[in-house]
Amino acid sequence: MKTLKLAILGIIFFLTGVAQAQVSLDIHIGSAPQWGPQGYDEARYYYIPDVEAYYDIQSSMFIYNVNGSWVNRPQLPRRYRNYDLYSGYKVVMTDYHGKTPYTYFPEHRKKYAKGYRGNSQNTIGNKPGKGNHNKENHKQGNNKGKKHGNGNN
Repeated sequence: MKTLKLAILGIIFFLTGVAQAQVSLDIHIGSAPQWGPQGYDEARYYYIPDVEAYYDIQSSMFIYNVNGSWVNRPQLPRRYRNYDLYSGYKVVMTDYHGKTPYTYFPEHRKKYAKGYRGNSQNTIGNKPGKGNHNKENHKQGNNKGKKHGNGNN
């Protein structure tokens, strides 16, 4: 009888541990941000010409140059705190799969200068509180510019 009680007690402890281990977290590691352009599920990086920075989708980090060194940060530099990522253009690096997209920064900077606009982009999500102006522009036929690529020529 004592063995049966110990076995039941062991099963109860085991099931309690399993139940506690089944708590799930909804963290979107590696998912594109809401301000990212639609239709590029396989891409890892965006180049943002207006701020001369990259965004690493996998790590959710911006990559930009600080005094000659490339750094990874969760936010853009303070001078771009008012930059609108929803309306700013993102060049999707579709063919680059390494860990240092800035290796090609001189080419990207030349090909996609500040103010660059390729084809109209729809963002994945709506801009908080304001709707998605990019979608409105797309509906109005505002489709100027050349189709962009990955910048790795």
